[in-house]
Amino acid sequence: MGLLDIFKKKKPEIPEELDLSWLQVDMHSHLIPGVDDGSKSMGESIQLITRLKDYGFTKLITTPHIMSEFYKNTPEIINLGLEDLKLGLKIQDVEMEIEAAAEYYLDEIFLEKVQKGEKLLTIHENLVLVETGFINKPQMLLEIFFAMEMNGYKPIFAHPERYQYLIQDKKLLSDLFDREIYFQINLLSLTGFYSKPVKVFAEMLVDEKRVKFLGTDCHNHRYLDMLETLPASKYYDKIRQLDLINNKL
Repeated sequence: MGLLDIFKKKKPEIPEELDLSWLQVDMHSHLIPGVDDGSKSMGESIQLITRLKDYGFTKLITTPHIMSEFYKNTPEIINLGLEDLKLGLKIQDVEMEIEAAAEYYLDEIFLEKVQKGEKLLTIHENLVLVETGFINKPQMLLEIFFAMEMNGYKPIFAHPERYQYLIQDKKLLSDLFDREIYFQINLLSLTGFYSKPVKVFAEMLVDEKRVKFLGTDCHNHRYLDMLETLPASKYYDKIRQLDLINNKL
């Protein structure tokens, strides 16, 4: 090494820009302002959608929570919010195809809706996004999935990598695989945003090719700030090789 080499500065690495154009459709987000724990205002929603457009998305299917205890949304509330959001985007001249479905919380009230034949908001055709609590396994989990299928719905299990009970219960995980329940993982899980165990479990699901959908689960700008670190993940290329359904929605 010469004397001058000591003083040479190493060129900083230019981080790769996030490109999700290959995914085309984000089917899990919380972008209708004021209806759940997602976007709080029309201005915030428009900013978030503009950023998602910059990442290459051409269509968004936003999915407000429907939870009997906390977010008592109805299809009417959600669709009215969607129309207001579309108007806001039009006024701001932001071109984005946007639809709305819901992220249903699995509990007894949801099971009653299914058993009564109540019409559910779907991601596409008969696909319904569902979630559970993160710590304890719902006693009726498999029963609810069975009831949904008997009533013509295909469940999409939202962010299964975040459920501690599923990480610990290999028998349940195997049962869900056997029943071919669709898994949707959050892109943020691969960045370590939630925790190291969540990241490891998400990576396993990718390696085992058990993932059918990817979503941002975008709630606010903090989510997208972290999402922009995804290109640093060794799984950034791996997820492009998955047989996903996003671009068929």
